[in-house]
Amino acid sequence: MASTCAQLCLRGTGPLYSKTVSSTWQYYTRVQQRIKVTRAPTKVISGSSIRGNHTTATTLTRLRWKQQICFYSDSAAKYLTTEAKEGTNTQELSRTNVGAHKTSLLPTRDAALTTENNHISLADLDPVAQPSALEEISDEEAISISVPSAIPPVSTTLRDYVDKSETLSKLVQLGVNLWKLEQRPNVGSMLLRLNFNTDVAPRLLFLKDIGVEDSRFGYIISHNPFILTESLENLQARVNYLKSKNFSSETVASMVSRAPYLLNFSVKRLDNRLGFYQQQLNLSANNTRNIVARLPRLLCGSLEPVKENLKVCEIELGFKRNEIQHIVLAVPKLLTANKRKLTEIFDFIHNTMKVPHHLITKFPQVLNSKHLRLRERHLFLEYLGKAQYDPTLPNYITLDRLVSLPDETFCTELALATLEDFYLFQKTL
Repeated sequence: MASTCAQLCLRGTGPLYSKTVSSTWQYYTRVQQRIKVTRAPTKVISGSSIRGNHTTATTLTRLRWKQQICFYSDSAAKYLTTEAKEGTNTQELSRTNVGAHKTSLLPTRDAALTTENNHISLADLDPVAQPSALEEISDEEAISISVPSAIPPVSTTLRDYVDKSETLSKLVQLGVNLWKLEQRPNVGSMLLRLNFNTDVAPRLLFLKDIGVEDSRFGYIISHNPFILTESLENLQARVNYLKSKNFSSETVASMVSRAPYLLNFSVKRLDNRLGFYQQQLNLSANNTRNIVARLPRLLCGSLEPVKENLKVCEIELGFKRNEIQHIVLAVPKLLTANKRKLTEIFDFIHNTMKVPHHLITKFPQVLNSKHLRLRERHLFLEYLGKAQYDPTLPNYITLDRLVSLPDETFCTELALATLEDFYLFQKTL
């Protein structure tokens, strides 16, 4: 730096250059004096004292000194170059600018060089010197450290988000089975985007207002989480439609509790479903409401299994239309029963037990019984010689009692045998 200043002096050939270089040397002298002052300070850093550390002080002050001299020398060089081009006519104006520049620059650099009591901070001058991760801290500092909540960006289970999401935690308290919902596509992401106060709570209050019990909230949302995204206007319109068809408020609440998807369908679809059952089964409006109220999922599921079962009962099983109507009014579940199970039970009753169609129509509950239970009891009665299902003959056994009585009552009242005998007979099958 000294050689640079000397070269500037040799190149300048006028009073302006001499004054400028003189100012440079004055600033260089001030920096050297400041370095002498900061040779051996005492500074407390992170609770420890540094006394007379000559190497550290020399390195730090040298770094700051070089920064100051380089900055001012560059400024002086730029100024001299500009003056050489502009000529001597602008010397007075340039001298004024140099004075202004020095006035505004020097106090800033001077203030940056020292701190209070002429002590230089290690953290201010050395950017590498940062607090160590192994440095001991106080309990107060440890408590003040804020750790961001670790919410996984991607997860295969909602369990990782329950503690961080108010919506999920409240749904768990309501009895919602999150493990069922997370297996369905996009349902987990939908639930995480919902706000409990603005999205979930209003729907729960709506269900409560129409008569749904609080204990059914978990069941409804577990099977139909999309009800939380339906608008309250649409939900109210569908409830109003059902009531307009003379469904009582208690019936509507019961239907919604047992068929969670009921309120997700539009008024038009609900109307089409009611019209379908009324026309296909030739039912009155009262009987249509009866079967739908007892099995509300008839309004939610597909109509294809229903149409297929009606054809099976008429074509394969040989029932007449009025017999099918009677069977459906007694056991609406047969409309959605498994086709294979329905034909298997009918085949055993009609072809093995020799029960005619009109008796099956009189006791249609037998078509909804378990095939194994029916087979074991019939074979036990046949073994005892008491398998009598003709009402015109003595010792007549009705089909409803055959399948509905518990084992002990069946043995004592119908088979006239002990329960142990029945269990031993079952082992022979």
